[in-house]
This record gives sequence, structure tokens and C-alpha cells, in this order.
Amino acid sequence: MRRWLKANSLALAFMIMFVLAVAGQAVAGMLEFNDQQRANGSEAVSLLQYVGSSDFAVDVAENWQSEYLQFFLFIMLTVWLVQQGSPESKELDMAGAESDEQQQIGKYATDESPAWAKVKGMRLWLFSNSLGIVMGLIFLLSWLAQSVAGQAAYNSERLDDLRDPVSWGAYVTSAEFWNRSLQNWQSELLAVLSMVVLSIYLRQRGSPESKPVGASHASTGVEG
Repeated sequence: MRRWLKANSLALAFMIMFVLAVAGQAVAGMLEFNDQQRANGSEAVSLLQYVGSSDFAVDVAENWQSEYLQFFLFIMLTVWLVQQGSPESKELDMAGAESDEQQQIGKYATDESPAWAKVKGMRLWLFSNSLGIVMGLIFLLSWLAQSVAGQAAYNSERLDDLRDPVSWGAYVTSAEFWNRSLQNWQSELLAVLSMVVLSIYLRQRGSPESKPVGASHASTGVEG
């Protein structure tokens, strides 16, 4: 068990932090929501009721879709685009999908290669692009969840103000929806830009996200 915990410690640490953050968001969100409810003369809700509400769902989905958009774009763009000096980039002459030999697929697969790396056709194509496909799919699904939950929360506010509800199509083309989306997108894109550029000149000893401390600023695609 100790060996397994060490071998999976990074994933476990982030999973624990994720669960704690979601739980904290739920409690803090409920307290804020109930404060608004009391201000409006309405009844407070329980934690379970709040977690099942559109208000909680839209906040969670809105953050998830921006995160997975960031990962999807980073995964796909780093196939073809490079940044000199960044460990987040491939070497300058490695841009593109790379050869079968470099990717260890088909006849170049090893005994330890995954089974679908040794085949041809659609299965090989799917496996070769599976990370980007899954990240893109999660982004689309979380975007859809945000739009549906956001419409419900938005219409609830409109009804409280004695205004007519709007359709899903009207909501996803509204300033409310795109303001919520773009304020998250810009922060995620800035974070990636900062990581790519700052890692050229700054170091973190022992981290695979950084170059070795003694590596030159021009070294590209080198991880410590």
C-alpha cells in the first residue's frame, strides 16, 4: 500500500485538494446564497438543496469548461507551435505530429507499448489523438452544462424581478453568458502564457515543469 500511495501521490494530492475545494465552495456558496435570500425576504436553503441548485451547478461548470478549454488548446497547439527556451515547448525542429518511429507506433512499437499503438487504422488514430479528443469533449460537455444551468439560474433571477424568462438560444447569445465565460477564459489563457514565458527565465529545482537550474535560457523542451 505504501508503494502504491507513493506511486500515485501526485494524483491523490490533487484529488484531495479538489474535493476539499468543492466542499468549501459549496458551503461558502450556500452562505452567500442564503444571505441574498434573507435580503430578498425568501427562505434559506439547506446545503443539500444548494448543491442541487442551478446556482451551484453553473458556478462549477463555468470553471470546469474554462480549465478544460485551456488544456485542450495547450495540448493541440503544442503539436505545431513552439517557444524557444520554454520547457513547455517541444524542441524547435520537432514541430508537427512526428514520425511513427519517434512516436513508437506500428512496427516501431515496443513490447511495453499499449496494444492500440501496435495496430493500424481507426484504432491507432483514435488512440493517437485520445487525449485531445477527451479534453475537447469534456470542455464541450461542461460548456453545455454551464449553459443549461446558467439559463435556469438567469431565468430564476428574471422571474424574481417579474421579467419573462429567456430561451436557451437567447441565453447563450446574451451578454450575461459571454461575460461569465470570457472572464474565465482570459484568466486561463494568461496563466498558460505566464507559464510558457516565465519558465524560459525562471527555475524550480526538482520540478519537471522547469528546466534544470543550470540550463541556458535558450534551451528548449528540456525538463529538470
